[in-house]
Amino acid sequence: MQRGLGTVLASGEEKGMLNGVHGHQDIERVVYGKPAGAALAAEAERLGARRIFVTTSKSVAQSALLAEVVHALGERHVGTYAGITAHSPRPCVIEGARLAREAKADLIIAVGGGSVIDATKVMLIALWQKATQIEDLDAYRAGRPKEGAAPPSAAINPLPGAIRMIAVPTTLSAAEFNAFAGIADLRHGIKESFGHRLIVPRVIVLDPVATLATPMDLMLSTGLKAVDHAVERLCSPQAHPFVIGTASEALKLLARALPTHRARPEDMETRLDLQFGMWLSIGAGTSGVGVGASHGIGHVLGAACHVPHGHTSCVMLPPVLRWNLPANAERQKLVSEAFGRPDAPAADLVAGLVKTLGLPGRLADVGVGKDRFQEIAEKSMHDRAVLNNPRPIRGPAEVVEILELAA
Repeated sequence: MQRGLGTVLASGEEKGMLNGVHGHQDIERVVYGKPAGAALAAEAERLGARRIFVTTSKSVAQSALLAEVVHALGERHVGTYAGITAHSPRPCVIEGARLAREAKADLIIAVGGGSVIDATKVMLIALWQKATQIEDLDAYRAGRPKEGAAPPSAAINPLPGAIRMIAVPTTLSAAEFNAFAGIADLRHGIKESFGHRLIVPRVIVLDPVATLATPMDLMLSTGLKAVDHAVERLCSPQAHPFVIGTASEALKLLARALPTHRARPEDMETRLDLQFGMWLSIGAGTSGVGVGASHGIGHVLGAACHVPHGHTSCVMLPPVLRWNLPANAERQKLVSEAFGRPDAPAADLVAGLVKTLGLPGRLADVGVGKDRFQEIAEKSMHDRAVLNNPRPIRGPAEVVEILELAA
């Protein structure tokens, strides 16, 4: 009987039956719709944290949000690092880890957008591994991409009880919901992946009020990044019912709530809907279903051309959808259905949303000319998301084709 079952399973795989592994993150809880300060104080008490170090950006450091957080933590607060900049450069990681180490922190709270949260994740690795120079991080990069997957470095070895983090996101990038981080290596103008299951926050606090000081452009563009998360996973050949369900619901929420937020920024329920949409958009990432060329090329646009994180999705997702259409037309119909317009091309719907939100829609709008295309294309071939694209990308020439569509 067992041999017969094995034969059936083997034949199923040979015939291309959908198969994979759905993982569960090491996130203990998501607190939503509650004031960030009170939520953090309660979580610090629950976790027994006594020396809490805060990481943030210069802009968030000047906001009422950070003042609320520091006040709520009281004597537990032992320091703040507010030097994290866009795309999480390695020097920020090393400097933040140094300050947290000197403060003898037993918990880190990241308050900010994706760059703050990603940098803090890798600060944890630097603390665990006693990395003190930017070159030290080389040993802890994710493994060489293979068929879209980039395994975490085996050299990362946190001891039991190693320091962890809590995240309070102020944008919609969803960095807090995964155990990987994109870190810019300014020496080479590239963005590299770092990962370990314990760099994901133990607790995530989704407080819509925490987004009040976020500039409208940043809120909307990171909302487009959340759309990108959902669309590229929904369009993946590996997408299964869990992915289809979460990504479709994410798009329904985001397509409705983003224009509403632009029109009525004071509406807290809409801001919470955006946070739920962002959360759903990234949920499929635990299912082993990766993103594609929009993300991969976007990583290079950020690191090499300094295009803001959310704007990379605005300019790349529609042309990637158009280029991929011969390979995944049926999947793209799911995107159109989630937008409520099943007969319209998915690329047109995304491009229309970008335009409605007043965001940049072409590479020329973000200062990237054709003279950079070959460099971008060559660097993109080192990104795992490009290797995971539904329509195979075999070389830089095909990336240039996509860039031409985005010009």
